Amino acid sequence: MRICIVGAGMAGLACAEALTQRRHVITLLDKGRGPGGRMSTRRLATAAGEASFDHGAQYFTVRDPAFRARVEAWMAAGCVAPWTAGEGAAAEEGAYVGVPGMNAPLRQMAAGLDVVWGARVTAISRLGEGWRVTRDDGVTDAADAVVVAIPAEQAADLLLTAAPDLALLGQRSRTAPCWTVMLAFAERLATPLDSLKGEGAKALGWAARNRAKPGRTGPEAWVVQAGPAWSTEHLEADSDWVATQLSIALAERLGIVLPTPLSVSAHRWRYARSATGGPGAVWDVNRRLGLCGDWLIGPRVEAAWMSGTALAERIGAPVQAATL
Repeated sequence: MRICIVGAGMAGLACAEALTQRRHVITLLDKGRGPGGRMSTRRLATAAGEASFDHGAQYFTVRDPAFRARVEAWMAAGCVAPWTAGEGAAAEEGAYVGVPGMNAPLRQMAAGLDVVWGARVTAISRLGEGWRVTRDDGVTDAADAVVVAIPAEQAADLLLTAAPDLALLGQRSRTAPCWTVMLAFAERLATPLDSLKGEGAKALGWAARNRAKPGRTGPEAWVVQAGPAWSTEHLEADSDWVATQLSIALAERLGIVLPTPLSVSAHRWRYARSATGGPGAVWDVNRRLGLCGDWLIGPRVEAAWMSGTALAERIGAPVQAATL
């Protein structure tokens, strides 16, 4: 089948890899400028050189045997490494990160696939027995099947007309937001801590020294992420105010006075942490319409990969015609 996958994050790319192995013809459409999604790495120019920030997912863990095999392949390719977070570590034991940025494994996956970046899908509609996928620039794609691999709320909006029953699944799932602040400094902060964990209701939910992760270069860079409750309460706040509040919270937790940063930037993730629980993946064989994403399992990078892979298994290999 010609299958169009909407969303080229971990779930969409995992599904595409597995479907390609099953000899389907895959096209992925993603609104982003390149691989990353919620595993993005931001790079900012400063007077001390380019600073890099893993401003989405900070690390991932491995529980599933099949995902472990995929992680081992990434490590062999040099795009993933274990991360021992050091003194006062807030990261879980057995943490892994992309190298040189969290988006590295996604880049490796996307390199072997047909991905159209900067393609925002605005509608899907029936086209005979197949589907028409419409982008915001008016370009349309015809496909035998469609896979929607984007956050729950966005999936619900996209499916509202074409498949209201599946849209309801997304409407019932709630993704927590996250305000993230990126701070670059001319010199190393005077703390032995490389990461620390706060509380969901407070301004500081998590903070990490980005250079403490394997393969990172550039000036001192810190990522500070607000807790989900605080982010929800201040979702529409001014980004400069958010940057100030999270900087104050970091200084208080570290017990130091922060030097004047070389660069300050705030990013609002409206859809950051997915809910927990769901069917894993959804495949409607009659309509040839599928759903995958971490929101169908739980808020983990591993869950996104598992969901995309599970959906590919449900779709299966093309039916071969009998030879007479």
